[in-house]
Amino acid sequence: MDQGMELRGCVCRIKSSALELLSMEEDLMADLDDGLWDLVRRDLQLKATFLYIDLSRVVARSEKHREEIILLANNFFYYMDELGDAVASRSASVVKVCYGDVARVLREVVAAVSPPAAA
Repeated sequence: MDQGMELRGCVCRIKSSALELLSMEEDLMADLDDGLWDLVRRDLQLKATFLYIDLSRVVARSEKHREEIILLANNFFYYMDELGDAVASRSASVVKVCYGDVARVLREVVAAVSPPAAA
């Protein structure tokens, strides 16, 4: 497989996973019952796993902005861990703060891995 195509595929999946995570805001801010907290936690873990795999591939193949992507990815996974802990504790107020951090850094990650638009 062409490495450029694989990289584009990873970036596309990162963007798709980011959109899915960013669309979870309403679910995370809702008053969840006991069963839904566990489902949301597992969904977050699954999305983080896919993002980890694709971000690892992007970092391995990146020549430009590699250190920036690594730093942003590390921050993103730190905040995802914090969000996972908040969901596990079932604290809606802490989830809201942690989700805000995740969303902010995730947008930065997507911007860093996205190729610049053609002029």
